[in-house]
Amino acid sequence: MTELILYSFRRCPYAMRARMALLASGTRVQLREVVLKDKPPPLLAASPKGTVPVMILSDGEVVEQSLEIMLRVLRSNDPLKWMPETDQQLHTSLRLIASCDENFKQHLDRYKYPHRFNLPDGLANRAEGAIFLEAIDAILRSQSFLHGSQWGLADAAVAPFVRQFAHTDSSWFSAQSWSALRAWLQAFEDSAFFATCMHKAAPWREGDEVSYFPPA
Repeated sequence: MTELILYSFRRCPYAMRARMALLASGTRVQLREVVLKDKPPPLLAASPKGTVPVMILSDGEVVEQSLEIMLRVLRSNDPLKWMPETDQQLHTSLRLIASCDENFKQHLDRYKYPHRFNLPDGLANRAEGAIFLEAIDAILRSQSFLHGSQWGLADAAVAPFVRQFAHTDSSWFSAQSWSALRAWLQAFEDSAFFATCMHKAAPWREGDEVSYFPPA
């Protein structure tokens, strides 16, 4: 059987959450680390949009969206119980993830890279993004994780973006009153699970020796 292939970029939050789901589900893939300024032709042939992550299944099907990759692999195997148990819980998780992807991510990009959007600074977008972070902190004050009593789908899908926002101005983030959010994020960054997901891999080119994720 043809092995699964994942085109990824280590620091991309979308690729990060896909790798986390692969690790949690026990799914091993051929890892093809991408240099975004020099994308390999096989990636563009499989997915002309040219973004990561992209997963190619054993039957040749191409899965181009990070959340779909997460759901595919976790629905196939979920030993850590990352998937919500009920339809209502799944709806709640997907709604939170959609808020991250559709609104928070826009403010994150403009906060981190204001000049790309012809903005003098990203402070207005930082304030808008903070609304989402306040909501996340409120959830985490009432329960240990976004998933509930343990880490799960919503945590893995959202954490890479919160991490990127937090590191844009670490001093500002540390000064906010979001103690539950900071503790949740710090525990994530300190985990062996995160370290495995952030394992460094050399950029892939056709003809290279196969490398895998999770690494041996």
